[in-house]
Amino acid sequence: MQDSPFDSLNAKATEALIVEVLKTIYDPELPVSIYELGLIYSVNVDVDGVAVIEMTLTTPACPVAETLPPEVKQKVESLDGVTEARVDLVWDPPWTPDRMSDAAKLDAGLF
Repeated sequence: MQDSPFDSLNAKATEALIVEVLKTIYDPELPVSIYELGLIYSVNVDVDGVAVIEMTLTTPACPVAETLPPEVKQKVESLDGVTEARVDLVWDPPWTPDRMSDAAKLDAGLF
């Protein structure tokens, strides 16, 4: 049996790196990263280096629906330790401004 590329500890470290990359991807309509905007619901990496990101958009009719998920996939797959990235677009629970971090609310002028 071949050894896995890394163990669960390394998977957690890779998840943290993914979050840092997600913080560099900005919503084109707001000066806020998609992570701080609350569009990322979960980030998980298995011991084979497969990253699964559950994300949503502000609305199903969001104009970046065709471009944002592929950008997330491409940037995550560029990380060392990630063998594959899967971006699952989900709508439940629906996104609301309550999902935004306090910093994002401040940047967006919601405070």
